[in-house]
Amino acid sequence: MKTFDELYRELLKKNINGDESFSEEYNPYHLDCLLHPGRHAAVLQVEECEQCAYDRACQNSCVFDAIEWTDDGKLEINPELCVGCEACIEACQSGRLVAGKDVLPAMKAVREARGPVYMMVAPAFLGQFSEAVTPGKLRTAFKALGFTGMVEVALFADILTLKEALEFEEHVHSQEDYQLTSCCCPVWIAMIRKIYSELMPHVPGAVSPMIACGRMIKRIHPDALTVFAGPCLAKKQEAREADIADAVDYVLTFQEIKDIFEAADIRPEDLKDAEKEHASKAGRLYARTGGVSQAVSEMVEQLRPERSIHVRSEQADGPKACMEMITRIKEGRTDANFFEGMGCVGGCVGGPKAILSADEGRENVDAYGDCAKYRTPLENPYVRRVLEELGLNTVEELLRDDLLTRNFI
Repeated sequence: MKTFDELYRELLKKNINGDESFSEEYNPYHLDCLLHPGRHAAVLQVEECEQCAYDRACQNSCVFDAIEWTDDGKLEINPELCVGCEACIEACQSGRLVAGKDVLPAMKAVREARGPVYMMVAPAFLGQFSEAVTPGKLRTAFKALGFTGMVEVALFADILTLKEALEFEEHVHSQEDYQLTSCCCPVWIAMIRKIYSELMPHVPGAVSPMIACGRMIKRIHPDALTVFAGPCLAKKQEAREADIADAVDYVLTFQEIKDIFEAADIRPEDLKDAEKEHASKAGRLYARTGGVSQAVSEMVEQLRPERSIHVRSEQADGPKACMEMITRIKEGRTDANFFEGMGCVGGCVGGPKAILSADEGRENVDAYGDCAKYRTPLENPYVRRVLEELGLNTVEELLRDDLLTRNFI
């Protein structure tokens, strides 16, 4: 019988060619995981776990208690509790846990789409597919796969920066007040919601840049199909959450995108460079730790330079560091008033499905930010253009439009 990975590789190659058949040598559960990923958690248990030779390392690694004992003495992943942080995969040395794959239904939907199809790439994308792959060449590669176009989510990080800066101005009025950023990281937000729920009043109800991008595309093009690509497995779970499931149809990781290119024999580095620039430095820096804090701080200063209370930020990356930062907040052992948490060390560039190391990713992100034509969202004319297309005449209307707001349920 084929392993999960062997089945995945076989079906991916056929899928690219429009062939939906499969070999008789398959595990029905594995096949269901690949054809219907929405029925399963972002982390898949491809072999049963009974007597664990690694002292339940997977269960001990999960801060969300998503790995449970069943009545018949087996360890299983609870899809209602799993956020896709992938700590359990790193902890398990048996190979029984793997990341979920959404490639097959995503590419089938792209082929069958009747409206425009947009690939939305996370700000951490630069250099992930080799140094020779520029943003313009990547855009051409996606068009070769059938996408109408590629959209940089960094542009929508620009727009969220404006929203977060306005919310900071509206809610933080004293030295005791503070804001927990709600942009970017689903692991950070899940940690606050599920473990430290008493801190939720300090979390503004802003969607992530991924959700903002998907929602805005669908408001402008109601029949659009939206696919997100990034280094984060947890984004798969985020896109399925009830209050924001209207935004993104499929989430793929950078590794899955690389697999698609290889199966389709597409070499982005050899393609034409369709260069376009839409995001400011602020939005591009969202991909690494400290980027959100820097963007919001500069935006607050630009919006209200006369304000007496300024952004004093503190950042943490990785679950342990985030939990330690929350402890300092609860115990009053910090002078910061803006807290940025990232579930992965290094931020999104350190995501489990990034192809580059976190250090290489950060270097690329910083370089990409430094070469941006615009420094902040207010300087970026594309921000104004998107807002006008959405019928928003002022940046203040961002706070009143539910397009960028979520209800944590």
